[in-house]
Amino acid sequence: MTLPERDGDGYLVDMSGWTPEIASAMAEADGVELDDEQWAQIHKAREYYEEYSVVPPIRKFSKYIEANQKEMFKKWMTGPMKPITKYGGLPKPTGCV
Repeated sequence: MTLPERDGDGYLVDMSGWTPEIASAMAEADGVELDDEQWAQIHKAREYYEEYSVVPPIRKFSKYIEANQKEMFKKWMTGPMKPITKYGGLPKPTGCV
C-alpha cells in the first residue's frame, strides 16, 4: 500500500484521506503493531474530535474513555496522544508531553 503524504512527524497532511487500512500501514511503517485496545482508543479519539473539533489532552481523554492514564502511557510506551492522533489521522496534539 502506498501511504498518503505525511509531514515530518509522520502525521497525515490531508486528514480526510484516513482509513483504518492507512492507519495500519502507517503503524507498520513505524514498526508498531496495534492491538484491539489501541484501536479502540484511536476510534474514541476520532469520535471525540468529530464531536468537539479538538484533540483532547491526555487527562481529559483518559476520563472520556474511562481509562487509567498510567496504563495508557505503559501501553503506548510514550505520551499516548501522539500515536493515537497520528494513527487516527488527527491533528498533532498541542502541548503534548
